[in-house]
Amino acid sequence: MEDLLFLNEALKEAEKAFSYGEVPVGAVIVKDGRIISRAFNRKEFLQDPTAHAEILAIREASRKLNSWRLTGCTLYSTVEPCAMCAGAIIQARVERVVYAVADPKFGGVESLFKILSDRRVNHRPEVVKIELEEAVELLRSFFKLLRP
Repeated sequence: MEDLLFLNEALKEAEKAFSYGEVPVGAVIVKDGRIISRAFNRKEFLQDPTAHAEILAIREASRKLNSWRLTGCTLYSTVEPCAMCAGAIIQARVERVVYAVADPKFGGVESLFKILSDRRVNHRPEVVKIELEEAVELLRSFFKLLRP
C-alpha cells in the first residue's frame, strides 16, 4: 500500500514533465517513510541527455543526505529505468526500485537489459513492478501528441 502511495507521488512528477513538454517520467526517493527527493524528466529544458527523472532524484537525495550512498532508500519511477539510470541506481546503492511501466525500447531492469539483477554487479537492489494504468495513459497521451 505504501509503495502505491509513493508511486502516485512519482506520477505527479510525471504529470509536471508532461505539462512542460518533456517525456512524462517522474521519480521520488523515499527514506524512512519520507520523500527526500522528487524529480521529473528535464532533458529538453536542460538540454542534457542525462537529465532523466531518476538521475535528478538521485542527485537531489545525495545532496540532502550528504552522501552518495543511498542505503535504506527506495526509488519510485513511473517508467522502468533505462541502462544509464540502472547504472546510477547501482552506484548509489539504492536498496529498492519500484516502477510502473515497462520500457521495451530502453528498459534496463527487465525489458531490454536486466542490469539490476545481473549477478556480475556488486549491488542488486530489490525490484518491484506495480502496474499503474495512469502512467501508461500519460505516456500514450504524450506520444499521441507528438505523432498526430
